[in-house]
Amino acid sequence: MSYELTGKLVAKYEVVQRTATFKTREFAVEKTDDIGGRTVTNYVKFQSVQDKTSIIDKVNVGDEIKVYFNIKGSKWEKEGKVNYITNLDAWRIEQVSNAGSDQTGIDSAYIEPLDNFSASSPEAIDDLPF
Repeated sequence: MSYELTGKLVAKYEVVQRTATFKTREFAVEKTDDIGGRTVTNYVKFQSVQDKTSIIDKVNVGDEIKVYFNIKGSKWEKEGKVNYITNLDAWRIEQVSNAGSDQTGIDSAYIEPLDNFSASSPEAIDDLPF
């Protein structure tokens, strides 16, 4: 199942090579909501894995972004103790325009996704998370 969250990029970290064949990269997004007249701010940390670690390269801290992600959970046991781990795995990012229009004056809610590949047709773009 896929989810999305829009907020301001507040931190991005370097790629971490976890094993010889597995790498991750983390970043954090600030999400502010008005709930019953009260402003509530949350900070959400995401991870991207493998070939998706570069999706955060084209955005800067302070940019408004939309993150598409999956929720992944795992069970971890060591020395008789059980722990449960939840990861928010980001697989796509779009840069959001705050003003509702970009520099060309075109009314749009977002700028093109940052992870598109050059392709001759829209059907050739594979944006699946796997």
